[in-house]
Amino acid sequence: MIGAPGRLALTAGLGVLALLSGSGAMAATLKVEVDGIEPGAGPVRVALCQGGLSEPFCTRGDEAPASGSRASFTFQDVAPGAYAVAAFQDANGNGRLDRTGLGLPLEPYGFSGAVARRGRPDFSDAAFALQEPGAAVRVRLARALPRR
Repeated sequence: MIGAPGRLALTAGLGVLALLSGSGAMAATLKVEVDGIEPGAGPVRVALCQGGLSEPFCTRGDEAPASGSRASFTFQDVAPGAYAVAAFQDANGNGRLDRTGLGLPLEPYGFSGAVARRGRPDFSDAAFALQEPGAAVRVRLARALPRR
């Protein structure tokens, strides 16, 4: 029979062992390929979203210059789970996706998954499962309206 100090040491030791065995093992790499870029028209911005497609759910992001019709992004150490990718080309460099008064995007944009261009997509339409060691997704940028 283990006394109270022995139980405490055993519990603490098992807790540390559980933490050590889980650290580092729960991370994946996500590669995002964006095509449909308009060369020279402003940087491409990509966001990794979890749980929704609005800004509070898209906490990790990256950007690259529009030097060609395609760009690649890599997100390291991402916890496995359900994610979506949102991307747009910031044609005027103001850091946001510009819209008409009716809410239609004025700049090229796109999402991961089977998202149609009929309206604001649901997270479930754009979502994919990310598991170890990782995944690759493609996002195609397009305009909702003709270029002005």
